[in-house]
Amino acid sequence: MSINILMPALSPTMTEGKLAKWHVKVGDEVKSGQVVCEIETDKATMEVEAVDEGKVGQIFVPEGAEGVKVNAVIAVLLEEGETEVKGAPPPAAPPKPEVPKAEAASSSSGPRATGPLRSPGEPEARASKGHETAPSGQRIFASPLARRIAAEKGIDLAAIKGSGPNGRIVKADVEGAKPAAAPAAVPPPKAPTAPAQPIAAAPGDRRVPHTAIRKVIARRMLESKQTVPHFYLTVEFEIDALLKARQAINDVARKQGAKVSVNDMIIKACSKALRDHPDCNASWTEEEMIQYGAVDISVAVATERGLITPIIRNADMKGVAQISIEMKDLASRAKTGKLKLEEFQGGGFTISNLGMFGIKEFGAIINTPQAMILAVGAGEERVVVREGEMVVRNMMSCTLAVDHRVVDGALGAQFLQTLRAYIEQPAAMLV
Repeated sequence: MSINILMPALSPTMTEGKLAKWHVKVGDEVKSGQVVCEIETDKATMEVEAVDEGKVGQIFVPEGAEGVKVNAVIAVLLEEGETEVKGAPPPAAPPKPEVPKAEAASSSSGPRATGPLRSPGEPEARASKGHETAPSGQRIFASPLARRIAAEKGIDLAAIKGSGPNGRIVKADVEGAKPAAAPAAVPPPKAPTAPAQPIAAAPGDRRVPHTAIRKVIARRMLESKQTVPHFYLTVEFEIDALLKARQAINDVARKQGAKVSVNDMIIKACSKALRDHPDCNASWTEEEMIQYGAVDISVAVATERGLITPIIRNADMKGVAQISIEMKDLASRAKTGKLKLEEFQGGGFTISNLGMFGIKEFGAIINTPQAMILAVGAGEERVVVREGEMVVRNMMSCTLAVDHRVVDGALGAQFLQTLRAYIEQPAAMLV
C-alpha cells in the first residue's frame, strides 16, 4: 500500500514547521537515505532523509508552506506495483507565502537531520516503515497495515506495546485493542495582542516577512518576560588577573591550535560557580524543581537568521583550551545553520556577551526554562579606589537575570560572589 511521508517532529517541542524546499518531484524514484525535502524549524533548516523506498506519487504540501502541523501528510510514496495514490488526499496545506530571494537562497543550508522514520542517533536497524510521534516526543513505529487499522478503529498507537521486531506495532497488536477515549476539549486560543490597526506602509518602506526563527524568538522572549518573575543583580569584576592568565594560557594553548578568549574563561568560571551552587543550575516546573546533574552552558551567538544558543556540554569538566576549540566550532556552524538539534537544545545556564560591541552594561531576558542568564559587558580601564588610593584597573560589568521562583536574591548574590572569586583569581579555576 502507499506510504505516507509525514511532517516530522524534529524536536520534542516542535508542533509545526515550514516546508522550505523539495528535492524530489512526482514520479521520482526515492531510495532509502535520500534527502527528499528541507524543513525549517525554530532554529535551523533540516534536511529530511527518506527511510522507505518507492516512487513519489503525490506531493500535498508545496515549497514555502508555513504552519505545517507535525504528522501532517506532506507526500505519498507508491510501493512497487502501485500506479496511483489510493484514498482521499489530506486537507490542503497553507498557501505558499511570498519569500524574498535572499531568504529563499539561505534556507537551503542546514544540518542533515533524520527522515520521518528515524530519530537522531537511531541505528539503522530500527528504521522501519511507518511511524508516528507520541505526545512525549518519542517515535512510534508501526506497520502501514497496523496504522490503517488503528486509524479506522480510533486506536491511540502511543498506548500500545508492539510485539514486532524492535517493538514495532503490527496487525495483531491493534486488532484486539480498544479505541482511545475522546480527547478533552481544547480551550480556544487567546486573542492576539498585536495592534488592531495595521501599520500603513509609506513610500520607501519595505515589508520584510518574518522568518520562522524570528517568530519563535519573539514568542519565547514575550513568554519569558510575561511569565517569569525576573530580577537583576549587577556586579563589576576586576579582570586584570584574568587577562594575564589568558595570555599565559594562550602561550601554551597555541600549540594545540587554540586561542582562548575572555568569553571562554567566563564560560569556565560560570561552570565552576554552578558546580559550587547546584541550586542555581535548575529549572522551574509547576510540580517540582529540576536540578541538573550536568553543567551545560548555553552561549548566545548572533546569526543573520536570529539568535541561537549552542551549548558547551559538561563545561566544568573541560579546560579553557578545549572550551575555546568547541565554542569556535559551534559558533561557526551556528552562523551557517549547520548545528545538530542536540547542540542547541537544552542547557542549564546562558551567557550573553555584548562586550565586543562596546556595550558597557545590559540586562538580558532569561532563556526559559533556564533560571539564570549572565549579561556580560565590555572590559575597560576605569579609575577605582584601592586601599584609599585611586588606581587604574580593567573592569567588566556583568548583570545576572534570575528567575525568582527558582533562585532568591541571597542565593543569586552568593553565586556572583563565587563567580567573582573565579574571575578575579583565575588560578582557582584550575584546581
